[in-house]
Amino acid sequence: MSRNPRENFILGGFICIAFGAFFTVGGVYSMGATVGVCGLIIFIIGMSLKSEIGLSEEAIHDWKPSSGMLPDAGRVMYRVDVTLDEPIRSTIVCGPCGNVVVQDGPRPATFTCPKCSILLWELEEE
Repeated sequence: MSRNPRENFILGGFICIAFGAFFTVGGVYSMGATVGVCGLIIFIIGMSLKSEIGLSEEAIHDWKPSSGMLPDAGRVMYRVDVTLDEPIRSTIVCGPCGNVVVQDGPRPATFTCPKCSILLWELEEE
């Protein structure tokens, strides 16, 4: 089970609602109504709780991907992650050496790994 009460309540409520529907279809109306209404109440309680899943502002700001070499796919592999919220930062993982570079701003037009000096990409102008 998840350690997050919100998701546990939502899942439990949904299961109770489903069992209540099965009991009702099976002809056990009193049991179906009781389990279904209790499931609806549990589901509403779960929806009203605040989710505890997520990262703090500091953890989001300090996040960067793990370093490690990427598998060879017949060409130079790399990974680029760009934040959507301010401050815009780009993290680039070099596939051949596994080096992680953090740059301020969006993805650059061209990038050469400072550790192994391999050109990872170069955007051509049209």
